[in-house]
Amino acid sequence: MSRFEDLVAEGEAVPTEGWDFSWFAGRATEQRPSWGYAKLLADRMAKAEAALDIQTGGGEVLASVPVAPPVLTATESWRPNLEIARRNLAKFNGTVVETGDTADLPFLSDHFDLVVSRHPVVTRWDEVRRVLCPNGTYLSQQVGSGSVRELTDFMMGPQRAAADWSLPPLATTAGASPMEAAAVAEAAGLDVVAVRQEALRMEFHDVAAVVHFLRKVIWIVPDFTVKKYRDRLAELHDFIERHGPFVAYAQRFLIEARRS
Repeated sequence: MSRFEDLVAEGEAVPTEGWDFSWFAGRATEQRPSWGYAKLLADRMAKAEAALDIQTGGGEVLASVPVAPPVLTATESWRPNLEIARRNLAKFNGTVVETGDTADLPFLSDHFDLVVSRHPVVTRWDEVRRVLCPNGTYLSQQVGSGSVRELTDFMMGPQRAAADWSLPPLATTAGASPMEAAAVAEAAGLDVVAVRQEALRMEFHDVAAVVHFLRKVIWIVPDFTVKKYRDRLAELHDFIERHGPFVAYAQRFLIEARRS
């Protein structure tokens, strides 16, 4: 097989379960936000009594904290991730509950003093407020509008902003702007106390990394398959071989809100 076919086959073969991105080492890079979400998470978890991580993936980020609160709970919607998350959080006696991304949270009101979420697909701001205790905090690093647009546009052609799928009234999706997220959070009755945003350079050093990334982060090219996009992948492979890495920019924002 050609080098292109070898790389595509390699990118197709890598498992996509969980949120472990270690496979990309040496093949793709992404600048990290200056605020250091993992450090912030560790600090907040060490001070909490009961914490909830929404859409935990495989629990990899949550499992990295040195100290967990006495009560630690997580939700996840994708079944292949559930057992991974349960294994990763077993050391904290953490509970992982299967919950749809747009569904009501299956917890009592006023239950958690800390709710967190890294890169949620959907944020139910009304449900976040409901499960937070008075004076409780929500901390989230979110995917901002236009994230990795350069790769989306290369694969699919220039895209207009997509209409939101059917959502509850007080919810936002990945790709919302920081201003939109803050407005909906406040409409749900939360006090937004901090918002920070950054554009972060990404580099893809071979087409295998692109294939695996698009299989794993499915909202970048929602209908992606290698078969459907083979011609675009071949053109991208040729570009990388001749000119070096393909560069895109991830949009991220950090939002912190509190319940009065």
